[in-house]
Amino acid sequence: MSAQFNASQLSILLIEPSEVQRKVITRHLADAGVRQVDGAATIAEAQEKLGYLNPDLVASAMYFEDGDADKILDFMFSQPHLRDTPFMLVSSETKRNYIEQFKQLGVVAILPKPFTFPHLKRALNATIDLIEPQALKLSNFETEDLSVLIVDDSVTSRHYLGRVVRSIGIENIVEAESGAQAIEVLRDYPVDLIVTDYHMPEMNGDEFAKTVRNELNQQHVPILMVSARADELQLEQIEQSGVNALTDKPFEPETLRTLLASILDEL
Repeated sequence: MSAQFNASQLSILLIEPSEVQRKVITRHLADAGVRQVDGAATIAEAQEKLGYLNPDLVASAMYFEDGDADKILDFMFSQPHLRDTPFMLVSSETKRNYIEQFKQLGVVAILPKPFTFPHLKRALNATIDLIEPQALKLSNFETEDLSVLIVDDSVTSRHYLGRVVRSIGIENIVEAESGAQAIEVLRDYPVDLIVTDYHMPEMNGDEFAKTVRNELNQQHVPILMVSARADELQLEQIEQSGVNALTDKPFEPETLRTLLASILDEL
């Protein structure tokens, strides 16, 4: 992580309907070194403030009287100046399908209520890492020469994954919105690494990886699978399909650096 940029320089828009919770979270942010926090109580107020603010991070609760947090994410993605702004969900929601929805949308972190100080610091560090990227250093490859294929059916998730990949110094990126489209890409475009989602319609990540290994006979290309949820059966299937590494959504630049260093330096 850059020594020049730290939490004290972060500006955050905190969107939380409860005034008490806004004060509590603001205090936790202050304890982590964050000094610049603007607040909003509704989605409408948040959209208004995002019209003139340019925060480094948007931290939001899930539920509001005028909608849910995905409405904020959709708004941010529709605005060019906000599309790269990291989004952090802070929620007491425990239903897995609701949480998975946000994992698939490409958020920098999901914090439970109440959250721990290490959880918060990890999320802030991931945000800082995106603002001031730190290039991946490899023994056997020049990072800027690597090409990566990102496969995910969610456009917002692909955008976030692309930003994480670029944050470690890789600029040669091609995207596919399905396993079938990715197979066609691989027939014509050789890549050094594949980053793929697991949960995709028609062809999931496991089936896609098996096709890459068996039908395309590309045994040498490392495959990193990203999953919002993987149970034991899915993990066993993934291991048998020729995937080199598995990580959760969301994941941070530091996680990607560590995984890729492990995978690529073994080749």
